[in-house]
Amino acid sequence: MNNVEVLLRLIDEAFDRKSWHGANLRGSIRGLTALEAAWRAQPQRKNIHEMVLHCAYWKYTVRRRLCGEKRGSFPFKGSNWFLRPTADGPSTSQWNEDVQLLIATHKSLRSAIAAIKPSQLLLPAAGGSTKVIQLITGIASHDVYHAGQIQTIKRLFAESN
Repeated sequence: MNNVEVLLRLIDEAFDRKSWHGANLRGSIRGLTALEAAWRAQPQRKNIHEMVLHCAYWKYTVRRRLCGEKRGSFPFKGSNWFLRPTADGPSTSQWNEDVQLLIATHKSLRSAIAAIKPSQLLLPAAGGSTKVIQLITGIASHDVYHAGQIQTIKRLFAESN
C-alpha cells in the first residue's frame, strides 16, 4: 500500500467500512428515523440530523480545498451548521435526502483523495497552510468524533422514551 491508499482506507473505516473502533459515521446513523435524528437532548444542543449535514459540509470543504475549488457549491447557504428539522418538523424525505448528501460528499471526497499523488501529501492544500495529509487525517477523525457523539445521543434518546 502506498500512502494515498492508506489514507483512503482510513477515511473509509471512519465512514462506512468495518473498523476495530466500533461504529463509524455511516453505521451510527443507519436505521435512524427522521424523528430520532431530529431529537435534541436539550433545546440548545445539536441533533443528529444537524451533525449529518455538518459532516457533509466538512467533507465538501476538504474536497474543495484538495481540488483547489472556490466556495459556493454546497447545496445549502451558510457554513458549518445547518438547522434541521425546518419549521415544518421532522421530515423523512428531508432526512433521507440529507443522508444521501453525506454519502455523495464522501464518495466525491474519496475520488479527490484517490487522485492525489503521494508527493503532494506534505504540500499545503489550496486556501491555507494546512497540509494535504492533515486535511485527510483530520476529516477521518472528524467522522469518528461525530459517530461517537451520535451513539451517545441515540442512547440518551432511548433512555428518554
